[in-house]
Amino acid sequence: MGGFRWIPCASSKPVLQSRSWILLQMQTLATLRPRFAGPLNRSLLKTLSLRALSSSSSDYASQSLGGLPRFFSEVLPPSKGGIVHIQGDEFWHMSKVLRLSTNDRVELFNGKGGLIGGCIQRIDRCGLDFVALEDPKLVPTPGAYWHVFAAFGTLKGGRADWLVEKCTELGASSVTPLLTERSSSISENRVDRLQRVVLAATKQCQRLHEMILNPPMKIDGLLPLMGFPVVGGIVALVIPFYQLRVVPINIAQSKVCFVAVAEATPVVSALSLSGKECSGLIIVGPEGDFTKKEVEMMLEAGATAVGLGPLRLRVETATMALLSTLMLWSDSQQTSISTEPSCR
Repeated sequence: MGGFRWIPCASSKPVLQSRSWILLQMQTLATLRPRFAGPLNRSLLKTLSLRALSSSSSDYASQSLGGLPRFFSEVLPPSKGGIVHIQGDEFWHMSKVLRLSTNDRVELFNGKGGLIGGCIQRIDRCGLDFVALEDPKLVPTPGAYWHVFAAFGTLKGGRADWLVEKCTELGASSVTPLLTERSSSISENRVDRLQRVVLAATKQCQRLHEMILNPPMKIDGLLPLMGFPVVGGIVALVIPFYQLRVVPINIAQSKVCFVAVAEATPVVSALSLSGKECSGLIIVGPEGDFTKKEVEMMLEAGATAVGLGPLRLRVETATMALLSTLMLWSDSQQTSISTEPSCR
C-alpha cells in the first residue's frame, strides 16, 4: 500500500490514514504544553516532599503505611540475631499462600505492640526459622480506647464476621457479644471463628495491638461498668490460642458510655457535651432493638442515649456508624491537644 496503512475502528470499517500525516500530528502534540503544567507539577512535588518528610520523621508513626509482609507470633526474638520457629497457620500462610522462601524479609508482631524485622533462615515440612535482623521495637498503645458491646449473636450470613472484622480495622480496643432478651445466645463455634477473624483483620490493617474478643456478657454484667466513679478493674478475657487468662483492661476506667437508641440526641451533639474524652463504651442492641426495660436500666446506670439518624439501621451498620464517628472524634481531639498527655 506504499505510504498508507489500514487502521481498524469501532465501526469495523477500515480507515485509510497517511503515515506521514500521523507522524506530523504526533510531533505537533509533543510540542504542546499545558498552560498550568509547571505550577501544578511544582505544587505536586512539594506535597510529595512534605509527605515523605513527615513519614520518615518517626518510625511506625502510622501503622497503615504497609511495607514488609507481617505475621503474628506470640514469642519474638529478644534481640538481633535471635531465632524463633514459626508453625501452624502462619507457617502455612508464609510458605504455601505467599510462597516465601529462604532469605525473604518479613516482620513479626506479637499483638501487644512488639514488632521486629528479619528474614526466613530455614524452611522444612513442619515450620520455618525466623532470624531477627534488628532489635525488637515496642510501639505504645494508641490514645483512644473504645470498647464495643454489640448484640450480634443472632446475625447470619457472615454479618457477625463482618462486624468483628471492621471493628478491628477501625481500631476498637475490644468487642464483647452482648446477650439481651432478643439476642440471648451465641454459639461457642462462632466465637472460635471470630478469634481467627480478629487475627486476620489485625494483620490486614497493620495494627500492632490486637483487638480483644471478650466472652459473651449479659446486660446485668455490663451495668456495673457504666457506674461512676469506677476505679480500675480486671476482666477475664478469651484471647487467641483459646487460652483463658485474666488481664487488666481500661473498660472499667471508662468515663463515657454511649448506647444507640432510636430518636435520641444525635451522637455529634452528645459528643460536643462530653468534653475531650477519648475512651468509653459503645453499646448497640440486637435486631428488634433493646426492650424498653433494658434501655431504662442502662440509662439509670449512667449511659448516654445517642441517635444515628432517621433511618433504621442493622446491628452491624449501627455499630460501624457509631464506632467510626467516635474514632474520628478521638483522633481530632488528640490532634488538637497533641502537646498534652494522651487521652486515657
